[in-house]
Amino acid sequence: MEKPAQVSVRDLRISYDLGVLTHDMLAQNPFDQFADWFAQAADSEILEPNAMVVSTVGLDSQGNARPASRTVLLKDFSELGFTFYTNLESAKSLDIAVNPNVTLLFPWYELHRQVIISGRAKLVPRDLVEEYFHSRPRQSQLGAWASQQSARLENREVLDAQYAECELRFAEREVIPVPDFWGGWEVVPTRIEFWQGRESRLHDRFVFELHDDLTWFPTRLSP
Repeated sequence: MEKPAQVSVRDLRISYDLGVLTHDMLAQNPFDQFADWFAQAADSEILEPNAMVVSTVGLDSQGNARPASRTVLLKDFSELGFTFYTNLESAKSLDIAVNPNVTLLFPWYELHRQVIISGRAKLVPRDLVEEYFHSRPRQSQLGAWASQQSARLENREVLDAQYAECELRFAEREVIPVPDFWGGWEVVPTRIEFWQGRESRLHDRFVFELHDDLTWFPTRLSP
């Protein structure tokens, strides 16, 4: 059997030529700019425009700083922050408990864009957690109960059995309660960068930074 031809990674490249970003195109604040770009991403062919990479820094078994990244789904955003929901005993939540400074990355490759948000995460109030949890499909609610997120699993059958047990447990209940170990994190930003790919790798980059906890100022960065 012939081996497939090896791809030369160093030769993989595209031309970034789908748009530009100038200072006079920017909204007055980063939240309006994000809302505009997010709407364009949602109207595009991007599979999940609300998918974002959450990066945290926790501690390893030796007490050393250990960065980690994973993809989650944005579920709300406003001038107060950017929200996602998860198991509060997961690796990401344990990292945030140690160090609430996180970064969110929206990789909108199809538009040659990315948005990078840096800030501090805080717990979403329980009333909002309840509201969102009960808006989810029933299967997802059961899944939240069944999965001990980030814990080691002997095999897939164990997970399936845990899910089946939850189905039986809540079979007679129309409303499934929210697990105590499930909630949300709201990332309150202090820095938001907008990146637009350009030809010759001379990309447009603007970063909004919060000054005196009151005013956002945009600055162009070198690519």
